[in-house]
Amino acid sequence: MNRLYPLFFNPIYKEKIWGGQRIKSVLGKDYSPLLNCGEAWLISGVEGENTVVRNGFLADNELNELIEVYMDDLVGEQAFEKFGERFPLLFKFIDSDDYLSIQVHPGDELAAERHGSFGKTEMWYVIEAEQDAELICGFSKTVGREQFIDHLKNKTLRDILNTEKVKPGDVFYLPAGRVHALGPGILLTEIQQTSDVTYRIYDWDRTDPQGKSRELHIWQALDAIDFEVSDPYRTGYARKQDETVALVESPYFTTNLLQLTRPVVKDYSRLDSFVVYICTRGKAELIHRDGRLPVVRGDAVLVPAEIPDCRLIPSPEVELLEVYLVE
Repeated sequence: MNRLYPLFFNPIYKEKIWGGQRIKSVLGKDYSPLLNCGEAWLISGVEGENTVVRNGFLADNELNELIEVYMDDLVGEQAFEKFGERFPLLFKFIDSDDYLSIQVHPGDELAAERHGSFGKTEMWYVIEAEQDAELICGFSKTVGREQFIDHLKNKTLRDILNTEKVKPGDVFYLPAGRVHALGPGILLTEIQQTSDVTYRIYDWDRTDPQGKSRELHIWQALDAIDFEVSDPYRTGYARKQDETVALVESPYFTTNLLQLTRPVVKDYSRLDSFVVYICTRGKAELIHRDGRLPVVRGDAVLVPAEIPDCRLIPSPEVELLEVYLVE
């Protein structure tokens, strides 16, 4: 059996009522014949929506098929024991040209009970944002279930929700249960548990070209919402060149930021996990045990768990998100 190598996948593109053009104009992705692209699923193990390898001898194989064959060599021992042949994380680009619905995701227990699914804890890393772009994240004041329902009926949810102005480089960690919505003018990377369960609470009374409203899931959402106020909602960190900067360390994934102006060797020999790099700016060369690969803005590459190290050479600069499972 041939050895594993860093894997690129063909994205799955999703046209959305709120989608824009930045996944093409900024990140260079061709999502034709879609009119817009709200989401590009870069690496996905969602059932029925597994991404397909585009490079090397494993090209045209789905991600789940690779795990079936390579098992812990691909994902790591702990991940294979816990998740089996299902890849545990989903990586996306999201481009919002309008408000997304106000929504919430269930946690592991509720998602398993209702949907036979994982919960959906996620994080956002903002790549581009128009001036005064904003998003909704959590509550601005403590409310109870009945107060929430009253605000929903009166269409005054904005009065109790927390709004944040955003800029490139902002990070938001969204544990399952946190109410949220992106506003227009934002391009970001989303890293999340492998789940496609979303409870739509309010969709701004909009309709599609046929005059139909999207389905809401208000009563399902009420059991999932965390009504507590959290402060701050934005994740603080210090940007540093040529160092590994921690952004998020959660039970579900670890995400670091790499802003490189010089070559760096990454030693993963003691890490029992795959690693995913998402290139948000610039370009680099990834040198591994069997060769070298270019990584450019808009790419996501999966480095299998059995590869002990790699070298990143920026050209001349690169910004990468580095993601792996908890050690």
